[in-house]
Amino acid sequence: MGCLFCSIAKKEIPAEIIFEDDKTLALLDIRPRAPGHTLVIPKKHAANVLESDPESLQALALTIRKVTGILQACLEPAGFTTGINHGEMAGQAVAHLHVHILPRFSGDGGGNVHSIVNNPGSESVAQIASRIRQKKV
Repeated sequence: MGCLFCSIAKKEIPAEIIFEDDKTLALLDIRPRAPGHTLVIPKKHAANVLESDPESLQALALTIRKVTGILQACLEPAGFTTGINHGEMAGQAVAHLHVHILPRFSGDGGGNVHSIVNNPGSESVAQIASRIRQKKV
């Protein structure tokens, strides 16, 4: 079986699409964690941010902005939590880059992104920064 999100983008599988342009698509999550929980995907397949090309990432960012505005106008949430699960360890269930937009409402029981993990490691921030600056990519 192929990629679920590629099949949705090709209209081979039905979905509640709330926005679409030539490079991206936004659909409601079938297992929403909040009213209006939306997934934004590039139509061009890439498993994650590192595999995506700059043009697709730029289009993705613009669509995230547009869809967040649509959700704000329609649902009037108090805020949003927006994020990417990159890799299986991080909870990525479909190996096609997708961004979650979760409208947030007072008393919804959710936390902020800092509540996802608490593993600061044993190295200092300065040590980590030094290692990162020394790495040539």
